[in-house]
Amino acid sequence: MSNRLSSYFNASQELRQLSNKVDQLLALQRHYEQIAPPPLVRASHVMQIDQQALVIAADNGTVAAKLRQLAPGFTQLFQNRGYEITGIQIRVQVVLPITTRPPRPPSLSAIGRQQLVDFTVKLQDSPLKTALQRLAKNKK
Repeated sequence: MSNRLSSYFNASQELRQLSNKVDQLLALQRHYEQIAPPPLVRASHVMQIDQQALVIAADNGTVAAKLRQLAPGFTQLFQNRGYEITGIQIRVQVVLPITTRPPRPPSLSAIGRQQLVDFTVKLQDSPLKTALQRLAKNKK
């Protein structure tokens, strides 16, 4: 499978360039993960290399501020590893959490419903009694 995929990427100049760019970004990401503190790595990633400036995307402004403080040191560390990087730009790229439906509240069992009915009989007329009766009738 790997050979077929690489031969596909080598089939055209454009795909070969794209594959090389992806390989370069993956290598930069791996080096970034080795030099940056783990909490910052979890909240940021290498985005691109534009000329000789490395662009790192931060998940929020706080992470971006800390990365901006560390950027000169990171530049030196990347240069020590053989990369021709003259500077690092930090961009905030907010990652929105995946929204999921809230879990459906569990429904009352038949016994639970009957116990509510029995309990409401003992109550005086009130908003509580009305709410409990409505809950007992609800069969979701």
